[in-house]
Amino acid sequence: MSALEKLSRITPFLWFDKNAEEAVEFYLSVFENSRRIEELRSPCQTTVPEGAILTITFELDGQKFVALNGGPDYKFNESVSFFVRCDTQEEIDSYWQKLTEGGSEIACGWLKDKFGLCWQIVPARIMELIKDPKGMAAMMQMKKLNIAELERAARG
Repeated sequence: MSALEKLSRITPFLWFDKNAEEAVEFYLSVFENSRRIEELRSPCQTTVPEGAILTITFELDGQKFVALNGGPDYKFNESVSFFVRCDTQEEIDSYWQKLTEGGSEIACGWLKDKFGLCWQIVPARIMELIKDPKGMAAMMQMKKLNIAELERAARG
């Protein structure tokens, strides 16, 4: 049975130009409890030369993904992001620092990594904290989220 047959019915499939392996290694270094599962080498000339890596199946902290060396035709954009729930400010700070390296900060806990993939690095209680208009207003002023400031704003 191949790794694909063991995946969840719905699995994120990420299209990279020719740097899927570099991206996977980067993501494995960012997230603990992560691993490379399987690779598929192209049996003929496709978007990659025969014998080169076409796809890599990998897991980040329990979530499985497939990365494709699909060529330059398609790029990631802000309409899709991965939501990373953090229990502490230290987790937010760590993920933010690692994922923005070579990438860019956006707003409200969103960032774009060096491969163009978007992430939301948020406190586990984000929905509770932004239910209050003052909490929402505070979040709207931030790039990297600050739990203590969000809590102060939500308390009024």
